[in-house]
Amino acid sequence: MGIRTALAAWLAMVLAMASPASAQDAIAPGAREAVAVVDAFHAALKRGDTIEAAALLANDVLIFESGGVERTKAEYATRHLPADAEFAQATSSVLSHRNARSDGTVAWIASEGRTTGEFRGKAINSVSTETMVLSRANSGWRIVHIHWSSAAVR
Repeated sequence: MGIRTALAAWLAMVLAMASPASAQDAIAPGAREAVAVVDAFHAALKRGDTIEAAALLANDVLIFESGGVERTKAEYATRHLPADAEFAQATSSVLSHRNARSDGTVAWIASEGRTTGEFRGKAINSVSTETMVLSRANSGWRIVHIHWSSAAVR
């Protein structure tokens, strides 16, 4: 499944499953395997294992972060993946809320958290949001889209 097809399916699923009275943490049973892939991606970054982190991404992954975009796994692997692993190793992150849904072929995981520590001499104390869209391939779930956003805690 291509990125555009996955994103269109994700949007349709989100609109169909939206609930104004959802719980703070709502992991649909069908999304648990996809959530495990997101957790494995973060664990690989924390270990500095960029090869394992990249293995969980689709070749045509689309990554949005701080107004920038990377359109392939190869682009991300050569540009920001090493720094993201370095950042994850230097800081501590705590997940505060997570919602996840899946239709069996596409899943979305929306997470909120807080990151603290020091990175390259700069104190880090930020809240963050993350949305990941995953697509089920023959080899299992793969991340097809990541959107990261963060803001300093004041």
